[in-house]
Amino acid sequence: MSIEPTQTWLTQEAADRLAAELTELEGPRRADIIKKIEAARAEGDLKENGGYHAAKDEQGKTEARIRQLKHMLENAHIGNPPAGESGFVGLGMLVTVDIAGDEMKFLLGSREIASGDVDVYSEKSPLGAAVLGAKIGDTVTYTAPNGREISVAVLEAQNFF
Repeated sequence: MSIEPTQTWLTQEAADRLAAELTELEGPRRADIIKKIEAARAEGDLKENGGYHAAKDEQGKTEARIRQLKHMLENAHIGNPPAGESGFVGLGMLVTVDIAGDEMKFLLGSREIASGDVDVYSEKSPLGAAVLGAKIGDTVTYTAPNGREISVAVLEAQNFF
């Protein structure tokens, strides 16, 4: 099974956590912000009303997060990572690479599936796209945002879960 470029792979636990966050934001959080805005409006002059402007800013950030969560959940592939061939880098794997003599370990996939203190690189990022599908022992290159070509040796890849 392959994942479409617009999809994000999520574990069931991550999807449930995001759905609960969405429910909280759309319900109690949204209602709380509306109350803050109404209370600030009742104070009068909105030009110099810091509480009003802070509440409107919070409302904007909350609505943006709601849109982000809805999009992510609507386009997510929920379940186990796609089964890849043994010895190859795939989604949901903890990947160890060597970049210019420095060893680096990261999860390949979405930040939303990470638990604990692990760096996460999307499969859509330059580094993630370069290592996705690479065989352990391969050296791949990618172009960094600054235009520099970077070589990466794939040392290890193991299932994160």
